[in-house]
Amino acid sequence: MYDRILVTLDGTASDRAIIEHIKQLANIAHSRLVLLHVADGWAARTYGSDAVSPEIAEDTAYLNRVREEFISAGVPTEAELAYGEPADEIIKWVKQKGCDLVAMSTHGHRFFADMFLGTTANRVQHRISVPVLLLRAR
Repeated sequence: MYDRILVTLDGTASDRAIIEHIKQLANIAHSRLVLLHVADGWAARTYGSDAVSPEIAEDTAYLNRVREEFISAGVPTEAELAYGEPADEIIKWVKQKGCDLVAMSTHGHRFFADMFLGTTANRVQHRISVPVLLLRAR
């Protein structure tokens, strides 16, 4: 059912909710995972994949740690780093590479923040055609 799951990570504590949930789901469904983090700092937005910055180094190390955690749990996992605006890059990844499910943690903002800022999760779920699993971080 979910052969390939895209798990988006933002590098914050809210990632733990989706990591723990997907670890169990992937084992039950025998899924392969792709972890995606979008670096969105100045260097990433300006230089894309040519960016070199402490942010990029930290993001890469974080992705590798989470990837190893999934692999240790017996879940085949790849990790990718994208550069730019998170919602746009997630949507582009799904449309270009495809998956059966997108799994994301949400921060649980409230009405006014969402109305003015929008949410990555909201933008993603309305612009792709695959199911989206949203898990609210505690």
